[in-house]
Amino acid sequence: MSKVVEMRVPAGSSGVCTIWSVCAAVVVFALFVQAWIVVQARPQDLVTGAHGMADIISRALPPAFDQFVPNLWPVLETIDLAIFGTVFGVILAFPLAILAAANVTPARPLYYAARAVIGVTRAVPDLVWALLFVTAVGLGPFPGALALAVHSVGMLGRLFAEVVEDMDMGPVEALTLTGAGRLQVLSHAVVPGVLPSLLGIGLFRFDENLRSSLVLGFVGAGGIGFQLLTAMNLFQYQTVSFLLIATFVLVACAERVSAWLRGLVK
Repeated sequence: MSKVVEMRVPAGSSGVCTIWSVCAAVVVFALFVQAWIVVQARPQDLVTGAHGMADIISRALPPAFDQFVPNLWPVLETIDLAIFGTVFGVILAFPLAILAAANVTPARPLYYAARAVIGVTRAVPDLVWALLFVTAVGLGPFPGALALAVHSVGMLGRLFAEVVEDMDMGPVEALTLTGAGRLQVLSHAVVPGVLPSLLGIGLFRFDENLRSSLVLGFVGAGGIGFQLLTAMNLFQYQTVSFLLIATFVLVACAERVSAWLRGLVK
């Protein structure tokens, strides 16, 4: 005979849950209100300023498609900024991730040192890195590429370290018991176990770097961003609209290529 088990909820539990739900809703609402006040939100300004936006849009049409050939080089610069930053970010982030992973790091001081480097490079925005490198090496795409590489070290280093910490330690322990050295364990157990995940993360980072490279041009780091800023300063709105279209096409194509490559490495 089957037995029916009755689940009894304590009498006051539903009331406690309701009180906590109300308190949480009040806190969320209070946070939104203070954010509304701090940012000085004025929705009515959107209505009164709509004619200004309409005027700019009308001046931007039709897009200046005759700027296609002159802007091929900035487009190439933008793509190469993302490639340079991603490749060097991966190369520098992987050894840092090995040191920053608690399960494979050779020593605790190295663990804390690697975590500190990853934290600093990740905490400083890539735009700030670009400003620093522009001051150091001058205008052009090189400071932008350096900024993307340094910031990618922080972002990739943290993600790589988490992947290594979550990996299956069985192969590592098996090789260690056979007397294999650290380099042998790294090359035959750690790398094969995490390589697909690392490649996927690296491709995601390339996608992010491509978007970031567009913004870095605003501080003189080359690419489409610099051309876009120049056109806006010269009130060449038709060129601006063309560059925006080119940016959209570039990002969309990069997303599709990145998704295709991630599908291959899974």
